[in-house]
Amino acid sequence: MLQATFYHAGCPVCVSAEKTIVEALDANRYKVDIVHLGEQSNRIDEARNKGVKSVPALLINDHVMHINHGADLSDLG
Repeated sequence: MLQATFYHAGCPVCVSAEKTIVEALDANRYKVDIVHLGEQSNRIDEARNKGVKSVPALLINDHVMHINHGADLSDLG
């Protein structure tokens, strides 16, 4: 099973993107870890080290896909 991580900050743009991502990814192929950086600020450095610059962002196989623009990662911590 492939791992996907969806980083977001809880803003309306992020929540909408989360719903779309979770519905779009095949649950038989992807295990999706949803990370709300506003509630899990201990994972901001992890996101930054993976190449996340803004949220919402989806990480699959170490490739970051920035989706729309809710907030810069630097604004979160």
